[in-house]
Amino acid sequence: MSIFETIKKAFTGDKNSEDNLPAAQPAASSEETYVTALEAERAEKDMYFQRDPYGPIEDRQNFAGLNYYPPDPAFRFTLPLQRVEPQPLTFQTSTGDERVYQRIGTVEFEVEGQPAQLAIYQSEDIDELFLPFRDATSGNETYGAGRYLEPVELANGEILLDFNLAYNPYCAYSEAFSCPLPPVENWLKVPIRAGEKMYKKSDPT
Repeated sequence: MSIFETIKKAFTGDKNSEDNLPAAQPAASSEETYVTALEAERAEKDMYFQRDPYGPIEDRQNFAGLNYYPPDPAFRFTLPLQRVEPQPLTFQTSTGDERVYQRIGTVEFEVEGQPAQLAIYQSEDIDELFLPFRDATSGNETYGAGRYLEPVELANGEILLDFNLAYNPYCAYSEAFSCPLPPVENWLKVPIRAGEKMYKKSDPT
């Protein structure tokens, strides 16, 4: 079972897709399964970065793995998507190029009692949802240019945001990559202490 399937199961359980009731809280066993799947995915990503010659890590010989916050259920949300008519938005990239995405709506939630709102986007040629964001940890604990997340649309139309899956764009590891930068509307004032932390190159000495 993939990490995304594990997350969906943890949030929805056996709930019928037509049921309008809020998603049930996952049981302890589901939490354990989720954490196990998440840690396995992180280990697999480390292995890929260390072994693949086409990966983003320049010094693979001294690569000691990525840094993460511990899994935290408080940063997992199922939220209604406040849809809008798709609107094209031009993203600047880390290399000065531009990419166009469709803004399809927004989600609202709370972090440590503070309100937050993020816009959800979609590529013109890929169905997958895209959520680039910055937060109060950016530049200190996490990559300064921001992180990415792929929201999951559930069968009942809600959006699943799991910030434990937030990850750095490839330009966090190498300047050879061109990465879309989060637009200002997705700069959060609250800290998102979940997912991947800032990448620190290993000292070979």
